[in-house]
Amino acid sequence: MIQLNKTNFHLVKAKFQLKKPWDSFVIFFLSILITIPLFIVLHQNLVDPHWYFNLDRIMLFIIVLIIIHYALYALRTIIIVCLALYFLVLIYGSLFGNFSFNSVFDDYNSMLYTMNNNPFPQDIIIAKLLPFPNKDEILRAIEYDNPKVRNFAIMATTKHFKNTRGYSDYRNLIQCFAVFKEINSRWNYVNDPKNGDYIATAHESLLYFSGDCDDHSILMAAAIRSIGGTPRLIHTKGHIYPEILIGSMKDLEKANYLIKNVLFVEESRNKQINYHIDERNQVWLNLDYTAKYPGGPFLSEEILGALTLE
Repeated sequence: MIQLNKTNFHLVKAKFQLKKPWDSFVIFFLSILITIPLFIVLHQNLVDPHWYFNLDRIMLFIIVLIIIHYALYALRTIIIVCLALYFLVLIYGSLFGNFSFNSVFDDYNSMLYTMNNNPFPQDIIIAKLLPFPNKDEILRAIEYDNPKVRNFAIMATTKHFKNTRGYSDYRNLIQCFAVFKEINSRWNYVNDPKNGDYIATAHESLLYFSGDCDDHSILMAAAIRSIGGTPRLIHTKGHIYPEILIGSMKDLEKANYLIKNVLFVEESRNKQINYHIDERNQVWLNLDYTAKYPGGPFLSEEILGALTLE
């Protein structure tokens, strides 16, 4: 009798599994979504043996997909439960909040596009995982492709340092410094509402050049990115400020000369240039709203998180 019950139980279990092929499809679909960014990271970091028809990369993709698929399938029960909870959160966000299914789709597409054009695509994944306050809202607010933002940046390059000659290799950096000068010379610090954190979009801040450190950083990053510069936002305790990628230490020497002897002579007289060096030995120059020249004093040097716009 007990043996019969066990047999019936296994038959019922087998029938139930046959009736829910959707879990296998979900796991496979999720495996594809995870495999694509991991493949991009491996593709960019592994030596290319130059096999015919890129067979090595095809094999690499298949191997990564198989590993990810079996790993997820082994944990399919937990994965399905977590996905169900995530979908409930997205449904709630779609109805009552600012984060919806479209937001996830746009973020994923944006991540893949950025990774594909980045020599260090793993940095994009790390940046997505690092804690950064209001990250998604800030990324949406950095409207570097907004015509109003780009037109403002272009105006700044025609207003400042337009006639600087002899530094063609650093033309883009000089133009980004012109954007810095225009924004910081006009910025008026205004607090957010009490018990609230208002994130102004870049084009909103263009109306009055006023807001808190978040708003300043968003506008600076958007304007610099709109003309080809590479900005990042630094999160410190109670503060966010922008930086710009300079490059190597040799590039820093040239930037230092431009700032102190050509572009910001009076503002930087007898003062030092403040910067950070990241894990790849790339130099980032401070562009905080408190600075009167690029590389001005830090309001806070502690780095709790970084958000880079490549």
